[in-house]
Amino acid sequence: MIGSIISAIIIGAIIGALARLIIPGRQKLSIGMTLVVGIVAALIGTLIAGLLGLVNARGISWWEHLIQLALAVIGVLLVVQMQAKKAH
Repeated sequence: MIGSIISAIIIGAIIGALARLIIPGRQKLSIGMTLVVGIVAALIGTLIAGLLGLVNARGISWWEHLIQLALAVIGVLLVVQMQAKKAH
């Protein structure tokens, strides 16, 4: 259980950072919010991949990570868009 939480935090941080790199331009998003978006994307991505039977118990589950990354990109875009609306 604790190992899963720690791996979600680590993978979430990586996924969140990659999502910000993929999105063109500069995003006004804190490191903490990037981490939160990445962790949520990692957890939801793992759940979706598990439901689809794409989680690989041995080795790296590339489909799982691609789903997580796609969700993180969507999450970062949504958070940046929500913050822009609050600023106006």
